[in-house]
Amino acid sequence: MSTGVFLAVLLAAAMHAGWNAVLKVRLEPFIAMTLVTGLAGVIGLPFLLALGLPRPEAWPWLLASVAIHLGYYLALSEAYRHADMGQVYPIARGTAPLLTTLASLVLVREPLAPLAAIGIGVLGTGIGLMSLRAKGAQFDRRAVGFALLTSVIICGYTLVDGIGARIAGDPHAYSAALFVFDAIPLPLYLLWRRGPAAFVPMRRFLLPGFAGGAMSLGAYWIAIWAMTVAPIALVAALRETSVLFATLIAVVLLKEPLVPARGIAALLIVAGIVTIKLG
Repeated sequence: MSTGVFLAVLLAAAMHAGWNAVLKVRLEPFIAMTLVTGLAGVIGLPFLLALGLPRPEAWPWLLASVAIHLGYYLALSEAYRHADMGQVYPIARGTAPLLTTLASLVLVREPLAPLAAIGIGVLGTGIGLMSLRAKGAQFDRRAVGFALLTSVIICGYTLVDGIGARIAGDPHAYSAALFVFDAIPLPLYLLWRRGPAAFVPMRRFLLPGFAGGAMSLGAYWIAIWAMTVAPIALVAALRETSVLFATLIAVVLLKEPLVPARGIAALLIVAGIVTIKLG
């Protein structure tokens, strides 16, 4: 992985943490998720018109990704409904790169240097430690279950999009199409389940919604491009360093408790990043 790609993925990680923080605005998580994904599609539409659709061979992967992402949004929204961002986010994002590494080795058969594999393991351990809660803090078991389910889904759409973007031949056209089409299912689902009245509270949060949509689009667009020029497992692991940024946001902005063990976790994450780069 070149230094340019390495730094771009770290930037994507920061943006990913930012749009997840938007989900903790004073809106129900699922409604906030619908707002962010819908506006990400609006932002992506001009790019789709300019770039055009990806080649037909990529469409099965693209449609599969849209379906998998719907499950991701539902599972993540439920996890955030039961626990804080500082607890849910590391579990969901920490388990995913380990699963993706194993899956990419078996399914994609991408070679991975031993040092890079060690770095991914260290990084995953650090991310997992980030989920430790403060003494006396409540943590619903359902949140753990939904967070783990989210990690499995993340592994699924990461592999699908990594392969799909490579088949498309143009990761930018693939990304633009993905965000536009991905903006359709959630609003339809919300309309079906709750009716038009569910969209009314969104009007007060259009500005943070656009910010979240822009960060969501930018973060995953970079990741999709990176997976066409670097091993999927390495990109998947590096983008989960977003937990460092998420922890900072959770503690400073959202006033969630800081567990001392998270300092050790942060050091492990940094060590994992360095090891991956050296690998």
